[in-house]
Amino acid sequence: MNITLMMTIYTTLIMGTLITLISSHWLLMWVGLEMSMLSIIPILMNKPNPRSTEAATKYFLTQATASMILLLSIIMTMMHSGQWTIFNTNSQITSIILTLSLIMKLGLAPFHFWVAEVTQGTSLLSGMIMLTWQKIAPLSILIQIYPLTNQYLIISSALLSTLLGGWGGLNQTQLRKILAYSSIAHMGWMLVVMNYNPSISMFNLTIYIILTISLFTTLYMNNNLSTLSLSHMWSTAPPTIIIILMNLLSLGGLPPLTGFSPKWVVINEMVKNNNIMITTLMTMMALLNLYFYMRLTYSTTLTLFPSTSNTKTKWYFHNNKTTMLSPSLITLSTLTLPLTPLMITLN
Repeated sequence: MNITLMMTIYTTLIMGTLITLISSHWLLMWVGLEMSMLSIIPILMNKPNPRSTEAATKYFLTQATASMILLLSIIMTMMHSGQWTIFNTNSQITSIILTLSLIMKLGLAPFHFWVAEVTQGTSLLSGMIMLTWQKIAPLSILIQIYPLTNQYLIISSALLSTLLGGWGGLNQTQLRKILAYSSIAHMGWMLVVMNYNPSISMFNLTIYIILTISLFTTLYMNNNLSTLSLSHMWSTAPPTIIIILMNLLSLGGLPPLTGFSPKWVVINEMVKNNNIMITTLMTMMALLNLYFYMRLTYSTTLTLFPSTSNTKTKWYFHNNKTTMLSPSLITLSTLTLPLTPLMITLN
């Protein structure tokens, strides 16, 4: 791709999200979402092949449908209130339509089917952008309108997303699909606490983006696409495989890793608001995510037994790019749990 064209596309992508974040005008927010959607299409099709074209088409059709529904809710809001400001959504039907459109844009259940297919059909870097940066703008709108949303709809979607995010990843062998279903489950955790404390949702999103970018970067540097490739790395690059597995376990929420802190904070907030049943269901469904990460770790580390043969230690004499990043990546994925109160205060 031409460097000028690439800079234009990425600038449009960043500006679209920023316009949505800083606007209080419905039409400008919608324009920002459209800029982000249209600019990521060529990024998804960076490597032209039938699979990436199919993934980009699925993404475009889903996002365009969500955008039309969002525009319908914006027009209904303007007709009811006579204003374009974001804080004038008085109709319950309009609020439900608006919430459904944003849930579809985020890829939450029951509109989650496109997430895994699109992620699997694109490259690792394109999937990373879609699962991290593209979540910021719709989630920011949801956080701004959370007093006006239908709480039962939000909680139902969050519970279903957590369940299907864990259930869908159980039989997967492709790492991109596993991370896509993990994204669906994490979005469910962000959504369920939004009505009680939006800053915790932002904290959850921050930790999720840090862990996901760290994991995608490591996978990209080592060209890992499936669980089989992880198994082969145990004898060739043990430091790298340890980083990847620690990140996976952290995404699953295994204490005392970093990924446990957002779940810990969400559970604490939900219990304080006397939502014991919802908290129990979310915690039980989160075990599905942790189970397939633990299963992946178990099968990967036991593929080859320890050996004193020199052929198994050749990795020690090679300069691995990921090994140089090991301290920072391990710190991000494991050692930031004590900073949880500070990060919540900053949010």
